[in-house]
Amino acid sequence: MSVSRRTLLAAAALSAPALGTARAQGSWPSRPIRLVSPYAAGGASDISLRVLAERLSGVLGQQCIVENKPGAGTRLANEMVARAEPDGHTFLYAAAPYALAEALYSPLRYDPRKDLLPIAMTVLAPLFLIVNADSPAKTVADFVALAKSKPEGVTFGSPGPGSQPHLAGELLFKDAGIKGLAVQFRGDAPAYSELLAGRIDATITAITSALQLIEAGKLRVLGVASAERSPLFPAAPTLREQGLSRVVAAGWYGFMAPAGTPEPIRARLEAETMRAVGEGDVKQRFAALGLEARSASAAAFGRFIEEETTRWSGIIKDTGITVT
Repeated sequence: MSVSRRTLLAAAALSAPALGTARAQGSWPSRPIRLVSPYAAGGASDISLRVLAERLSGVLGQQCIVENKPGAGTRLANEMVARAEPDGHTFLYAAAPYALAEALYSPLRYDPRKDLLPIAMTVLAPLFLIVNADSPAKTVADFVALAKSKPEGVTFGSPGPGSQPHLAGELLFKDAGIKGLAVQFRGDAPAYSELLAGRIDATITAITSALQLIEAGKLRVLGVASAERSPLFPAAPTLREQGLSRVVAAGWYGFMAPAGTPEPIRARLEAETMRAVGEGDVKQRFAALGLEARSASAAAFGRFIEEETTRWSGIIKDTGITVT
């Protein structure tokens, strides 16, 4: 049976995209991969990313290099990766402020809905309401009463304007009907120092830096701003349980890629990331940082980001939160 030249050319044309895709997937990565963190080195975000970078380097056959690009409420890192070449060698370790940017900072120099694509969620960072152990507040109700007893209200430490802890604190004030002032710091450690010194009343943040101080009896946990109690500190009741139904907030991290990154590359990184996050020793290392391993696919991560964006946009508008 003879086959015409035209038939052979048509078959070759149909198979070309598939062959190109196979080559792109088979040759990737061809050089070291940049994993861009929106925070400075040394914090929970940075350390958790380095744990994953170590695992991914082993399975991908190329070194995964962490590049810290802090500043502007994570927008510097977001924009940098949004503008990167979509060749599968630059990815963003996105953080919770990604979903807040549209409502807090407008206009943006990148489109968070179009310029970056979700790969996989990796971590959830529950936020805890923490006071000095000498504080008269032993419950959230006590804390609300304390705030109402002061004409100026209470002060709470935040690791930066526009951060998830900042917004959670503002939401707490709104939901509890109390006055309060957010005192901004560059990270958790300075806020805990001021809390220990008695110069602020509380902080709402990840429990990472506070665990030793809590165990030493110097700080007290009043509650966690999660939908359910956190396995990181199960003794802490949720703020919902204590009457603050809307105060549900958490930090989170996950990988995103520049739009246009080939789908086979994104699918490979998604699979390898989810596999790494599910490993027992990785979960243990995350827990030691005050983080919950939270594996989610690209599709689920995308839905999560969209839900967070919609929810917090409404909260920001309702509470009148502004960031300068």
